[in-house]
Amino acid sequence: MKTKPITLLVGALGGEGGGVLTEWLVETARHAGYAAQATSIPGVAQRTGATTYYLEVFPVPMKELGGKRPVFSLNPVPGALDALVCSELLECARQVGAGLASPDRTLVISSSARALTTMERMQMGDGRVETADLVKVIQQFARIHHVFDMSVVAKEAGTVVSAVLLGAIAGSGLFPFQRSDYEAVVKSGGKGAEASLRGFAKAFEIVANAKQQQDFLAHVMAPKEVARADGPRVEPGVTSLFPEPVREMFGLGYERLLDYQGKSYADLYVKRLQSVLSAETEADPAGKQGFATTKEMARWLALWMAFDDIVRVADLKSRASRWTRVQGEVKVGDDDLLKVYDHFKPGVPEFAALLPQGSANKLMAWDRKRVARGQQPWAMPLKIGTHSVFGMVALRALASMKWLRVRGSRFALEQQMIEKWLQGVVQGNRRGWQLGHEIALCGRLIKGYGSTNERGKENLLHVLDHLANGGTAEEAAKAVQAAREAALADDAGKALDATLVQHGAPPRPVKAVPVRWVRKPRGLDDAPLKKAH
Repeated sequence: MKTKPITLLVGALGGEGGGVLTEWLVETARHAGYAAQATSIPGVAQRTGATTYYLEVFPVPMKELGGKRPVFSLNPVPGALDALVCSELLECARQVGAGLASPDRTLVISSSARALTTMERMQMGDGRVETADLVKVIQQFARIHHVFDMSVVAKEAGTVVSAVLLGAIAGSGLFPFQRSDYEAVVKSGGKGAEASLRGFAKAFEIVANAKQQQDFLAHVMAPKEVARADGPRVEPGVTSLFPEPVREMFGLGYERLLDYQGKSYADLYVKRLQSVLSAETEADPAGKQGFATTKEMARWLALWMAFDDIVRVADLKSRASRWTRVQGEVKVGDDDLLKVYDHFKPGVPEFAALLPQGSANKLMAWDRKRVARGQQPWAMPLKIGTHSVFGMVALRALASMKWLRVRGSRFALEQQMIEKWLQGVVQGNRRGWQLGHEIALCGRLIKGYGSTNERGKENLLHVLDHLANGGTAEEAAKAVQAAREAALADDAGKALDATLVQHGAPPRPVKAVPVRWVRKPRGLDDAPLKKAH
């Protein structure tokens, strides 16, 4: 049972109903049978500090407290908020900047509407702060965030933004109240209650649907076996090979690789991670850094080793759990007929990945010649009905080809690159803990699929070749960190090339792109002349 109050801070500009919202929340708590307390701190002026309202609700019904009364705080504590609710985007970012929100705890609900500051209005040109930058700050420091234009919702419903904020709070499930508790309090408000209920319902729907999608994605992204009721398949003896801070992430990675390729491949993961742990222990014998390098490698190494290929995609698309999720997503009824079609377009790289190196090279060379002649890369568009017996059998047959994966050219190439990165982490730790840690974090560069995945691997190898071994360990660590951040910030690679040159490394080699000659359609040259006559 949760024995600490649920804490919420409301930041509202003048005239936007922050006080009304707080009164609604307190009355809702009382209506539902919970103890609550609210305080307010007036702002200096509309845009030099909004009025804030602080609310605490004890999550245990008063009838279960046995006559005891909870003790509430009067002021919010930075980093200890369960929720931050704002009626204006910049005000929300201001509260986040003050340290009130915590990325591992705080739910942030804010309107994306803006009330321009005096400084924004004084600029000769467009002095507005970029909305995307403000949202990015909120995303960075929020456990969960819901940002949408509440002023539009309020206008459509013919009500005020406080009613929309109330609906958003109710839809988030922050408090242990029923929707009917909120609505009963709003209905008792007399004139304007009907419009307030419309705004409440619309916001409730927006946030509740978003929450449902977030919960669904969290369920989908979680490793299937980890979520089983009978617990993970990681043997205690294997888990004990690693220190406590690493075990949870290691368990997730081990589970993923068991599912991906089997026990022998998962054991290779253990062996590789042990080499990192050994090197980190040499660099940090007292464990002052909390084995952070090994923990990061447990994450990124597992993700890279379980790279996506057509076998993996077929496996995920044909699982029974996926069909169940789709049924729930579309809310299929007992009398409904559900058909699911999956579209695939595997090309030469996908097929070559499962062939031995010699055959793969010949197939890739054939496709390059096609492209050099001005043709499009070869691909096989497929539309497979996974609701049908034929479609499901086809996918399951492809998913069963894990044995072919380890004999393919891509598997061998991926293992070579993984080993090079792994050795870079080990050798970096031997030079200095910080360098090894920065190289381990470069695993973040390996993401996506296709050209995005290839670009990430090329960037990582270039960093290993030209930055990881240069200068002192401290200088190399700073250079690797700067290159990684530049690569993640700019997909085009210009920032990365500039960072490489800044730290004395050559920019990435320019890739040759074939010139494609396209025949001009007939009559196109004559069209302007005909129009002139």
